[in-house]
Amino acid sequence: MVEQGEVSQTQSNAEGTGKPSKDACTWAMLCHILGMGWLVVPAIGGIIGPLIAWQIKKDLDPFVNQNGKEALNFQISFLIYAIVAGLLCLTCIGFLLLPVVAIADIVFAIIAAIKAANGETYRYPLTIRFIA
Repeated sequence: MVEQGEVSQTQSNAEGTGKPSKDACTWAMLCHILGMGWLVVPAIGGIIGPLIAWQIKKDLDPFVNQNGKEALNFQISFLIYAIVAGLLCLTCIGFLLLPVVAIADIVFAIIAAIKAANGETYRYPLTIRFIA
């Protein structure tokens, strides 16, 4: 039973089709796209964007909550991978790994954003689940 102030999954679905509403898909997509904020603000930019979008809408729709957590976990994980690759630049291996990490971050974020826009969930590979 749903309390009056709560939003159930079926209430947020568009026309009762079992798919998330267009607004939920847009916010979920935004969570993934804002993860590329590290291109503008290096290091923490990829975490700040998804965190803000997720915090704004996480209580209003379970689809946005799930995608926001996934995007945030992914960006935190890839920040760690980028730091490790940066440290490995001291051994010259990092010069090869750093671009791979950056390209993987962009590609996976775009794939996740497209899936979210279509109302599908996407689990990023190589992600440490910090937020359950």
